[in-house]
Amino acid sequence: MRPNCECCNKDLPAETKGAFVCSFECTFCEECVSSVLGGVCPNCGGGLVPRPPRAVALLAKYPASTQRVHKPGGCAKAA
Repeated sequence: MRPNCECCNKDLPAETKGAFVCSFECTFCEECVSSVLGGVCPNCGGGLVPRPPRAVALLAKYPASTQRVHKPGGCAKAA
């Protein structure tokens, strides 16, 4: 679980709703998915779906990633 939107760098902590992922777990916020990406991952061209929550007990045992992935120039729709 990545901690931020790859497009706008918005924080998306594990317990936050409104994060979207593709099958490769690229992560984006709801605003970028709807206003910029059109529901398609700009990296792989796959569909973006709401990120499932991880149970709180499992977050303690298996914490979310702290590694941020960000495209400073923002994102564009997949070609």
